[in-house]
Order: sequence, then C-alpha cells, then structure tokens
Amino acid sequence: MILSLELPNEGVIMPNPKRRHSHSRTRQRRAHDALKLPQYYIDKETGEPKKPHRVDPETGTYKGRQIFDVKESE
Repeated sequence: MILSLELPNEGVIMPNPKRRHSHSRTRQRRAHDALKLPQYYIDKETGEPKKPHRVDPETGTYKGRQIFDVKESE
C-alpha cells in the first residue's frame, strides 16, 4: 500500500542569500557586463564601414565574388 502526502498549495519558496555581497564581489561579477563595440571593416571599394561575413546588399558581392544580381530601382 502506497501512501501519498499532499502538501497544501503554498507559494513556491525560493532560497535567499544569507549574507550581503560585498562591493568588491559585486564589481568583479559585473566586470564582464560592459557593452563591446560592434565589429566592422572598411570596404576597399567604397571606403564605408561594413559588418563582416555578410553579403553587401548594394553590390551583391561577398569576398570579391558576385553572389546575386542587384536590380536597379527607379
């Protein structure tokens, strides 16, 4: 015979810290949270900054190769 115990519906109890974190420990944890500058390169043909590893939507090229034809919009 198996008995099951049902607990009353109480809220989920989450653990809380026993001690306060020091300023030093908090700052060490946050040392890696700084935003980094986005990566880019300068295009050789136009001189504009571009994101790396992406097809240029204006010319349709990637690494000097033509990937798709760009239609001229009028």
